[in-house]
Amino acid sequence: MTDHTTATALPDSSVVGVIGAGTMGAGIAQVAAAAGHPVVLFDAAPGAAAKGKEGVAGQLGKRVEKGRMSEADRDALLDRITVVDALEGLSDAALVVEAIVERLEVKQEVFGTLEDLCGESVILASNTSSLSLTAIGAGLKRPERLVGMHFFNPAPVMQLVEVISGVATDPAVAATVHATAAAWGKSPVHARSTPGFIVNRVARPFYAEALRVLEEQGADVATIDAVMRECGGFRMGPFQLMDLIGHDVNYAVTSSVFAAYYNDKRFLPSLVQKDLVDAGWLGRKTGRGFYDYAEGAETPEPATAAPCPMPEGPVVADANAPLLDRLRANGVAVEVEEAEDFSITVDGVVLLPSDGGTATEVAEAEGLTDVVVYDLALDFMQATRIAVAVADQAAPGTLEKAVGLLQAAGLAVSVIDDVPGLIVTRTVAMLANEAADAVFQGVAGAADVDTAMTKGVNYPRGPLGWAEDLGLERIHATLTNLYETYHEDRYRPSALLRRKVLGGTRFHA
Repeated sequence: MTDHTTATALPDSSVVGVIGAGTMGAGIAQVAAAAGHPVVLFDAAPGAAAKGKEGVAGQLGKRVEKGRMSEADRDALLDRITVVDALEGLSDAALVVEAIVERLEVKQEVFGTLEDLCGESVILASNTSSLSLTAIGAGLKRPERLVGMHFFNPAPVMQLVEVISGVATDPAVAATVHATAAAWGKSPVHARSTPGFIVNRVARPFYAEALRVLEEQGADVATIDAVMRECGGFRMGPFQLMDLIGHDVNYAVTSSVFAAYYNDKRFLPSLVQKDLVDAGWLGRKTGRGFYDYAEGAETPEPATAAPCPMPEGPVVADANAPLLDRLRANGVAVEVEEAEDFSITVDGVVLLPSDGGTATEVAEAEGLTDVVVYDLALDFMQATRIAVAVADQAAPGTLEKAVGLLQAAGLAVSVIDDVPGLIVTRTVAMLANEAADAVFQGVAGAADVDTAMTKGVNYPRGPLGWAEDLGLERIHATLTNLYETYHEDRYRPSALLRRKVLGGTRFHA
């Protein structure tokens, strides 16, 4: 990763130009004006810039009504936004951010015009989420002055700004934009211009693994979403989020990243999602996606095991079993022994945390029969639900004993098919793996990757920090077991992750 120069933010007296007055452009104008900058807002469509400013006024009016902003502050902010009807109105800008259509030739033309209109010291920034900064700058006279400034929607609310450097971008320019975004109250991260940048690349497994489990009939949509929320700690389940984003958009991003990485199987799009796109079931905006949003439509409930009795036999647990404290906190008597396998045993049933394999494979490898595996939780003390799977070899009653024990620990139990890695375990391992590869390939540093995923898509933990807390060895083993089951390159462990495991080092100091 390029070593970025330390810089100071643009002074708030500097004029900020914004091109494009849609939801994103108007939001960026609001952010800059809120930081004290005079802002010049332009849109090529007649009346669009004025409408964009009116939208900002409407949003600020809601804040005033709720007592979160004074009328004087609202009026002062709006006074700092000037609407212009020609690009020439941006000639005095120190920074110009474009938020226009995602077409390379259009962006190149706009920036080429700005080079002639503005001073040589102007910083030109693109809010592109998918195009190469290097390609955008290829035809410019001063490509070193071009940088990516990728906001997330809605810009006034979302904290993340990806500061993207193309091949020609001057590190000092990127550093100035980074410092300016921080001065605007954002959480900026540096990234190199590669397909998907940080967030749209690293986030692919969040959707892909859920779709894979659904394709394999491991669990239904509502159950997968519930497990990811109530066990994994994510704010939304993957199917809820895809419905919110829109399947046309989410599928297009996945397809774009897949093509840009020369059809790397890690980014393979899903036929299940393609069917929704082909059907026009695009999610909330069309009233139907994985869920039905029609008035009166019932929201499906996750699969939840019926109450089972607590097993009568003693509960014996390894001292490092993830569920040990949860069992004790709920009054379950547990005998502790140093088994070194994270196991919990009750009435001959062995419960083990998922390691990426299936319960059936674990039972075969250990010479056991009555095996149940359970999923990873963000926090086993706070989780309200857990997913489990039972080995095919297990005797009748095995599952009921495991369910009874977990229910005694205060957990709702979702029994799913014996798919490799269950749900949360495989997703977190794949997120960490993709994050590790982004660091390995110099896209961004480890700290910036984790910041991007927590601030840009509200993950409960940064993937790399989460992986380190779980143990990089465990993540590597999970990926290796997934690979051994599927024999697909999609699950290959990152070379950097393997090196960290072998060297006993971490991503974060």
